Amino acid sequence: MRQKTMLDVWVVDLTFPGYMTWWAERAREFEERHPDYEVDIVRLDFFSGPRDVSAAIEAGRRPAVAEYYFYLNQVARDTLAPDGSPQFTSVEAAVGGRAEILGEPVVLGDIIPALREYYSDDGLTSMPSVGTTSVLYGNAGVLESAGASRMPRTWGDVEDTCEAVAGLAGGPAHGITWSNHGMFFQQALAAQGGLLTDNDNGRSGRATTIDLAAPEMLAWARWWRRLHRRGHYLYTGRIPDWQGTFQAFADERTALRLSSSNDVDYMVQAAKTAGFGLDVGACPYNGDVPHAGNAVAGSSLWLSDRLDERTRDGALAFLQFVHNPRNAADRHKRMSFLPLTGSAFALLEEEGWFAANPHHRVPSEQLAAAPGEGGRERGPAARGAMFGNFARIQDIMTRAMHDVLVDDVDVTGRFARATAEARLRLREYNSKAPAIAPGGVESLCVEFFTDAGSYSGADLEKVAELRRR
Repeated sequence: MRQKTMLDVWVVDLTFPGYMTWWAERAREFEERHPDYEVDIVRLDFFSGPRDVSAAIEAGRRPAVAEYYFYLNQVARDTLAPDGSPQFTSVEAAVGGRAEILGEPVVLGDIIPALREYYSDDGLTSMPSVGTTSVLYGNAGVLESAGASRMPRTWGDVEDTCEAVAGLAGGPAHGITWSNHGMFFQQALAAQGGLLTDNDNGRSGRATTIDLAAPEMLAWARWWRRLHRRGHYLYTGRIPDWQGTFQAFADERTALRLSSSNDVDYMVQAAKTAGFGLDVGACPYNGDVPHAGNAVAGSSLWLSDRLDERTRDGALAFLQFVHNPRNAADRHKRMSFLPLTGSAFALLEEEGWFAANPHHRVPSEQLAAAPGEGGRERGPAARGAMFGNFARIQDIMTRAMHDVLVDDVDVTGRFARATAEARLRLREYNSKAPAIAPGGVESLCVEFFTDAGSYSGADLEKVAELRRR
């Protein structure tokens, strides 16, 4: 009897109830379909996982597959094996044009364009595993009372809606809230066609400089400040405070909340518990400029290079299996992530999932309506930026916005100072990459703590608790 081939698959635990159970179930199903293989799912901590992967590589215990949060796309590309060769290889190159691997149909060409393009560079470099975008949630009763016939679509619509809400007797104290998190900066820039870095957002070459004071960034920051000055935007004072903005909306202290599409399930539950209806709409954009598309977030699975043929093909087959239409559709149902493929979306549609759960349709439709879908060109802004020291630079931009909101400092000057600091951090990263741990320990971080608060493990636990209710 031939010895089983071990597949070491290291995935990041997002702490949602049943998250790792889903992976364990898929591993066991794959083993039943492929008895010559054994899949070892190794749990990585959300915050320390990237450091654990680099430490394992340095110690010669490299996984066949490792998952990285999207901030670390450049880090994964820059990670070297101990012999100085790239640790990871292109998934698409490894597939080599095959239609199936070990009997598992290849799904690479079916991945929704927004996610495929984020993780592509002359072909798909890594397999998207979690996908989200930003959407707008609304208190249907309050919006109806304010005379809003539809969810706001543009920044101007948001202001108009907030003004109407402010005029309600006994209405919410504020019109809207959202977390002071880098994702919304990225979303605002993408929609305006603005770039964070040179070389087409790091897509046509390594990013070597960054501009946090670009016109599109300043337009976003000034609009945000205006909402805050007029009392329409609720700032909790913490960075990013996902829980605080959620609670404000759940308590009906705001009429609108901008957040992740992954929040759909517990936003629906919060509205139901509080006794109000929930509306979900697309992420508002700057109506004064052409809409260039929407950014995505999430994570992806990277394939180690120089695996023996059996291990490589087993790993590739497993990646196709966990993202086949049935598995991708079921994962969406269980955890609210975007259906990763067109076939998964079609299956959910066919089974009546979206008819019964219309809130879940909005994020996918938002991306399907964006430039790049249906043959339209999707530019480097909407594809998203790729650069090193991402988490630290995100921290720099959110701290700058905190100062604007709390101390009412000059937007242009504060973001100019933020730019200087960000450029220093990017130069530091590039001077230390590629390497086994590119850029050093700091560059392997997913989030940073700040004086104004942080996105911590405690916040993740709060979100998990909300999902359990």
